[in-house]
Amino acid sequence: MVAAADRDTKRPARMSVWLDGKAASSRGRRAGGDHPSGLDRDRITAATVRLLDEEGLAGFSMRRLAAELDVTAMSLYWYVDSKDDLLELASDAAVGEVPLPEEGDGEGEGGDWRERLRHLAEGYRALLVRHPWMSPLMGRFLNIGPNWAGFALSVQRSVRATGLPPDRQAGAIAAVFQFVYGFGTIEGHFRRRCEEAGVSQDEYYQYAMSTLDEQPKLAPLVEAAAEMTAARGGGTVDEMRDRDFAVAFELLIAGIEAMARDARP
Repeated sequence: MVAAADRDTKRPARMSVWLDGKAASSRGRRAGGDHPSGLDRDRITAATVRLLDEEGLAGFSMRRLAAELDVTAMSLYWYVDSKDDLLELASDAAVGEVPLPEEGDGEGEGGDWRERLRHLAEGYRALLVRHPWMSPLMGRFLNIGPNWAGFALSVQRSVRATGLPPDRQAGAIAAVFQFVYGFGTIEGHFRRRCEEAGVSQDEYYQYAMSTLDEQPKLAPLVEAAAEMTAARGGGTVDEMRDRDFAVAFELLIAGIEAMARDARP
């Protein structure tokens, strides 16, 4: 039989910690007994984010978190029912780091929806790079906590201001933010891999390219990549990546502008 302190993500299907009243208070929720001194759910959530940043999803456990907080693993269950609940809370806490445009910026005739979308896209990308553990969680939860809801509302308002008809707005959101999700996820995991290998991104890139050069079967791929790289310009991995992101984003904006223009009466 699995001890209560070893429970992780296996549980009956439940929509979200935000839908069953369990996220309403940061104080211990269970009746009876003494609450662990010095603990509250905000502190537990902050420690969870910190530990996930350091060790990733694979290294995270309730026991490891309890050791980080210098409490017993069982004491954590005063505040959350499961590891999944805590991961959902940590995800919402982390997305709260994304700076949102002021309400009204990018909306109506006096605003620039392009800059608003760029601001949100860059913040989302930075979030995924800073917290690479988040990307595997996004399809696992509904992402409806207060910070996720605020981010989604800002995105919706920005896309509404583009002039796209309502039936195309969801597609525009998908085009921009699924692109950013993929871009930021790959970037975040690449950075993490370089850190774990003890090399810089540029050192890793140069090593990888020199290794590919030695594989005759990959010559067409290497030659095509080298041609694009030369045309794009050299520089560091960060510089090349930032240029690619900027170009891709402008292509998406151009597509939105063209579709909005074609949809006008």
